Amino acid sequence: MSVKHVDIPNIGMVTFVKLARSRSIRLSITQRGVRVSMPRWTTYAAGINFISQQTDWIQQQLTERGSLQLHNGQKIGKLHTLQFEVIGNEQALTSRVTSTKLLVRHYASEDTGSITVQSRARTAAIRALRKETLQLLKPRLAIIAETNGFTYASVQAKEMKRRWGSCDSQKNITLNLYLMQLDWTEIEYVLCHELTHTEHMNHGEMFWRRLTAALPDARKIAKKVRHTQPALIPSESATALDDDMAY
Repeated sequence: MSVKHVDIPNIGMVTFVKLARSRSIRLSITQRGVRVSMPRWTTYAAGINFISQQTDWIQQQLTERGSLQLHNGQKIGKLHTLQFEVIGNEQALTSRVTSTKLLVRHYASEDTGSITVQSRARTAAIRALRKETLQLLKPRLAIIAETNGFTYASVQAKEMKRRWGSCDSQKNITLNLYLMQLDWTEIEYVLCHELTHTEHMNHGEMFWRRLTAALPDARKIAKKVRHTQPALIPSESATALDDDMAY
């Protein structure tokens, strides 16, 4: 593995990693910054040219991730709105996830921006996203499977750092709870993608033929999903109830 750090104008420091297993240039944004993985035979100049063409998108993503401070009124996933609630010192510091609200309690002496309160809010947000994943995506997965002739053993929701989903050889599907922050077209793609893995465990020609039969725009959507890093990113926009649920 060969690693090089390059300061790119309007982006900042970018880490370029050459890997033997890479077959194409891949861009990702993690908590540590912008990372580009590329085949060993690809020149760094080609990688820099690639990253320079993505400047606008990268700036948008970095801005969103840089403002990760959770605050009142933010939308968590598709259904929940975050609310901080001040309580008396004699009351317990608990958080509650209802059908539409995410209530995080704190004492008057605590600032909502403090590490402890933010940690509580993040933990509660993960609970809300897990609840949404099982509530909304589990039944949707069943519908897609029945419509397209797929079968699977089980489905669970889990916080995953790098993948949007997975499927093992026993046809057990795991969905990344951060999926609830993607748009519905991208969510649909991930569901179809994992269902296709119940029949094809690789990403060969047969896999893509079966996937595009279920979702014709799969290849186009895949490009956007690959460039999106799973992370907690609250939204200021409307919830899924105002977004027609996409299905």
